[in-house]
Amino acid sequence: MQFATKRFAENGFHPTSVSDIVDGVGVGKGVFYWYFPSKDDLLLEILRDALYDLRRTQEDALAAASDPLERLELGIRASLAWSAANPDILRLAMFGWTEAHFARAMEKGRRIAISDIARHVGAAIDTGQIAPGDATMMATAIRGVTDELSRQYIHGQSELDDDVIAAAVRMCLYGVTGNGHRPTSTGE
Repeated sequence: MQFATKRFAENGFHPTSVSDIVDGVGVGKGVFYWYFPSKDDLLLEILRDALYDLRRTQEDALAAASDPLERLELGIRASLAWSAANPDILRLAMFGWTEAHFARAMEKGRRIAISDIARHVGAAIDTGQIAPGDATMMATAIRGVTDELSRQYIHGQSELDDDVIAAAVRMCLYGVTGNGHRPTSTGE
């Protein structure tokens, strides 16, 4: 799976053949088809495995935190750090969104991630740390910020460093004011 991930990310999914993969790892096609019914199934397994790895990384980062805002911050930081460490997976995920067969699996993963985030947003709402609102909508916005930063920085447009991660945390937790205060309609 690691070899196929690298090959798909470098050469593209469609141009990469099963022969390219088995030749690269030194096994016969029979071994490939023992584990994967098709190249599509291999990519789906790579994407599923990546989602589980990301969620484990997030859960590990949150394990010691009890404060809902701290859990949100640690989750954002873990997500962006995971993205920076896994650019090949992100390239495959972006490709996955372009084809209906894979997009269904991508959508399922997106819904799981938003549900995970919404749980923490809801807890922060319950403790009064976040103003009342739709936790799922807020979670979707957080996911949008982290996804877009991952796309921008993973494609080499800039480096995903601590300053970018800190800016993402500020934006997701405090909005454009950056100060934790909710502006009034009169600007006070």
